Amino acid sequence: MDNVDFSQPMRQSSKGILVIFGFNLFQFFKKFFVALLAIGFSLMRKKSLMGVTTTTISLFFVGLLIIILVVAILKYLNFKFHLTKNDFHLSRGIINKDNTIIPKSKIQNVYIKQNFLQQIINVVSVNIETAGDKKSEIEISALDRPTALLLKDKLFNKDSINLQQVDEQPIQPSQVYFKISMKRLLLAGLSQNHLRSFGIIAAFVIGLYYQFRDFIENLNLSDQVEDFITLDEAMIANLLLTNLIILFFVLLISVLFSIVKLIIVNFNLQVIEHQKTVEINKGLFNKVSLILTPSRIQNLIIKTNRVKRYFGLHTLYVKQTMVNQKQQKNFNIIALERPQVDYLIEKLIDNYSFNGDRYKPRPYYMRILALRMLIFTSAINLLATLFFGYEALWANCIVVPIATLFVYISYKKAYYIISEDFVTLGSGFVDTVTNILEIHKIQAVKLRQSIFQKRRKIASVIIFTASKSVTIPYVNESEAKSIYDYLLFRVESQANDWM
Repeated sequence: MDNVDFSQPMRQSSKGILVIFGFNLFQFFKKFFVALLAIGFSLMRKKSLMGVTTTTISLFFVGLLIIILVVAILKYLNFKFHLTKNDFHLSRGIINKDNTIIPKSKIQNVYIKQNFLQQIINVVSVNIETAGDKKSEIEISALDRPTALLLKDKLFNKDSINLQQVDEQPIQPSQVYFKISMKRLLLAGLSQNHLRSFGIIAAFVIGLYYQFRDFIENLNLSDQVEDFITLDEAMIANLLLTNLIILFFVLLISVLFSIVKLIIVNFNLQVIEHQKTVEINKGLFNKVSLILTPSRIQNLIIKTNRVKRYFGLHTLYVKQTMVNQKQQKNFNIIALERPQVDYLIEKLIDNYSFNGDRYKPRPYYMRILALRMLIFTSAINLLATLFFGYEALWANCIVVPIATLFVYISYKKAYYIISEDFVTLGSGFVDTVTNILEIHKIQAVKLRQSIFQKRRKIASVIIFTASKSVTIPYVNESEAKSIYDYLLFRVESQANDWM
């Protein structure tokens, strides 16, 4: 594959037509899913829709598929790219033709991914990302893997590098540093926070109910149930038991959903150590290959909890400068042991140490947390009363202790360490979160102080990087100003670039 001539305009693999067609078809069904479902139910009941027969509707959908296929072919034919010495050139468009030129020096990320359809037809896509808005991301949808890897190397090849200096440096072979086992993958799934999955499933069920409420009410299920049930004490007990069983199964489904999702996303996770970078490969139906480049890393986040810590499981999240925020979610490595986390941190940022004086926010932070929990529990009580009546207020026996624990544990886990080159922040409730950022990569620093905080001489420091912002909450006003001045001084006095 070394003889591929990227200097001449070339198209993707012809299999790209199938990829583009599949993507456009998926987007169409995703956008009109509810409408198509409603049409399907109407046809099942009436065999026609507004006087239009099923045959006519079928012909309409066949014509729609043909149009989507023609659009895919035209997109394929008009998508051409080539490389010059210093630039990447792309021509695309059906009616409006776009010609894009990207200097190699402006390319921030090049990553390879492979969805389920691409796995079936044995092609991969190459995503090229520059420092700009979302439109600056370019995807080549269908290349064979050797060509994709060669293109990736060519895009990162800077002709201005002194080749003699490169030759003088010993080249270390790449090696697989970490490969997840199925046992650790299952343990990571079992020990993760399942509340989010429970919320997703609950929202999905509620959404389905409201979408098909009229259809369900037409079944007259309540009238049918009332004909067979006479509520007495024994029946009420059975009803409560039934509700508990339903709740148990919903929780069980939430746990299974979390585990299955984690396995699909992180299947066959590998961390490959190169001379200057770290590569992450993972995925079952949607395989991704991502490069972690130290110069582009803005934040490192370590997460664990009591259960994970018992099994020796830690997750390392890497925040890079990139446009595709959806792809950013894949920049994490799960089920690491603590020494492996420390080694990767040392590989990705130089001379970091967890040692240092720890400082905590003022106790006023607990008041703010308590106020937030009061607002939250009040909203929960109001909604419960509106939908279920005053009998639902017994749930405060569970909600109030959890809210109290949230305030106590969140304050206990909050801390900050400021060293010569790094800022380390601790936080969390269920998870214990450690956030690390290099001072020379800070983009801006801001002091925040409300009128209530000003009376108590308290302020918060907000630190902005190219990937996210972090906050040192509710410290003494004098301490906040000292942190603010120190961080600005360190940023302005260092010669290191932020990227």
